[in-house]
Amino acid sequence: MHRINHKNSTTTTRTQTSNIEVLNNYNSFEPYNTNDDISSFENDLEIASKVSSKNNGKVTTTFYEDSSLEEVDSLSGNEKTEYSSRWEWFYNEVLVVDKSTKGVSFTQSFLYNNDLKPVETKRRVWSWYNFAYFWLAECFNINTWQVAATGLQLGLNWWQCWIAIWIGYTFVGIFVVLASRVGSAYHVSFPVSARASFGIFFSIWPIINRVVMAVVWYSVQAWICATPVGLMLKSIFGLDLEERIPNHFGSPNTTTFEYMCFFIFWVVSFPFLLVPPHKIRHLFTVKAALVPFAAFGFLIWAIRKAHGTIALGALSTFIPHGSAFSWAFVRAIISCMANFATMVVNAPDFSRFSKHPNSALWSQLVCVPVLFSITSLIGILVTAAGFQLYGINYWSPVDVLGKFLETSFTKGTRAGVFLISFVFALAQLGTNISANSLSCGTDLSALCPKFINIRRGSVFCALIALCICPWNLMSSSSKFTSALSAYAIFLSSIAGVVAADYFVVRRGYIKLTHLYSLQKGSIYMYGNRFGINWRALVAYFCGVAPNLPGFIGDVGAPAVTVSANAMKLYYLSYWMGYAFSFIAYIILCYFFPVAGSPVKNILKDKGWFQQWVEVEDFEREWRATLAKDDLSNDINEQEYEEFRQTKFNF
Repeated sequence: MHRINHKNSTTTTRTQTSNIEVLNNYNSFEPYNTNDDISSFENDLEIASKVSSKNNGKVTTTFYEDSSLEEVDSLSGNEKTEYSSRWEWFYNEVLVVDKSTKGVSFTQSFLYNNDLKPVETKRRVWSWYNFAYFWLAECFNINTWQVAATGLQLGLNWWQCWIAIWIGYTFVGIFVVLASRVGSAYHVSFPVSARASFGIFFSIWPIINRVVMAVVWYSVQAWICATPVGLMLKSIFGLDLEERIPNHFGSPNTTTFEYMCFFIFWVVSFPFLLVPPHKIRHLFTVKAALVPFAAFGFLIWAIRKAHGTIALGALSTFIPHGSAFSWAFVRAIISCMANFATMVVNAPDFSRFSKHPNSALWSQLVCVPVLFSITSLIGILVTAAGFQLYGINYWSPVDVLGKFLETSFTKGTRAGVFLISFVFALAQLGTNISANSLSCGTDLSALCPKFINIRRGSVFCALIALCICPWNLMSSSSKFTSALSAYAIFLSSIAGVVAADYFVVRRGYIKLTHLYSLQKGSIYMYGNRFGINWRALVAYFCGVAPNLPGFIGDVGAPAVTVSANAMKLYYLSYWMGYAFSFIAYIILCYFFPVAGSPVKNILKDKGWFQQWVEVEDFEREWRATLAKDDLSNDINEQEYEEFRQTKFNF
């Protein structure tokens, strides 16, 4: 271990950039002589400097504190900062949300900050049961039931639909586990891990993709919750409440009453966006405790009202046969996968907190298909019971709950509908926060940490969601399926590139310090100052392109028509996007090899080089990397050979 010698360092005022001259290769380090110096070493690390640029042979650095880009001059005391103008005060105290980035360039804050650094041991607390508990809380929501009922709308009977769901969510479990590996091994989030495959700066593109999708889906999930909010209001104020409120909305797909319910849920959700992520876990605890009882209670109530009988055949007047049946079955499978498109991509955001190497492996591989299939079965059986009672193939099982209220407006029914609707609204709130607002906030804070934190990013997500007009996306099951497919074609292409790069090209090997470095020779700058991996760009478009004709035909129908084959290709949206981008990236990397791969021939050479990395001393290693002019020799063939001769069981 070593100590940094600070004899020549000076502290400046907060309005200045703190600088220090550091000798190259850390010649100013002094060895520790006693074990008592360990605590001193930790204190030294807190005020150590991060190298930012080199000029005239001198290394210019900016001080940071506690691994979060905190300037060291904050340690000098609680001195009152003086500003020369109101604008300067407003900029520093209001606009700049991460005070640790004051005096730090935008590029530096983008590369490394407290949210982006690898997760150290004390924060890696998720065991296998935590992941199981997380998916238990996630699987119970109205959207999952609507995805399940989509197969019934396509003409499948209940058991055919359930088989398709099992297949779909089994593939989802596999994709989630694959995407989780980089987070589990190297303890980094998606915005950082994406730098390995797309390039340090081009990783902004997949992050923006996910931000856009999170905003759209936040709006959709909030609109889905308008139905249970409306049922709660009708349970209190009467069935004619919607008729008593004049409709001046002017849209064929919604009414003033429905928009009012949507806005009520939006307003109630807003305070939860202001709660720090580590405290919002209590909401998920309540959700996980209440929602299963409400879901199974709803199922029992529906079957009892149907006198123990449900419609076992197809619930549609159109019963597909032959090729039509096959494509209906495939579309039911793909709808499950498309529903998980964002969760597959952002799997490292959760797996980076894995306590053990395989904490995120078997638990997710088992829990995702089992829990979501059981939850989907509830939706299928409720829909089948509703068809038995009312002769209508309801797309959303919550509509069956509304029918209960219409046909029996008694005290007991009103209380039951209100309580179940309340719990379902709570389920939607939890899902919307975990899957959408937090994802959007995390990504925006990674893009612009100086001005946006997770809270501000979540608020931005909610505000823009009001402009999405989700009632047009959710006006029918076919439009809902189209929205899922559109959602999938972009994110599946990103997931395909990331998987190909990690599992085939790099064989699980990541040079962690290079993910945070811009110098010449940085593996993930890909030999250009823009930090763009053009292979990833081409492969991404190869994944998107086959789905575009069908996407245009689906969105533009009936004004725009495309061939039947183009539409069938579009029905395979997630598979096509993932497979085409995966294969295209491997081919491009075979003919145009990338730096940093531990194998010479990615198709013929064998080997797996993933490691469980300890990152307690990462910041010191990273600063040592930044002190180098050229990283070309940072890893050489001898090191690769050592990797090849090492057997990694993880």
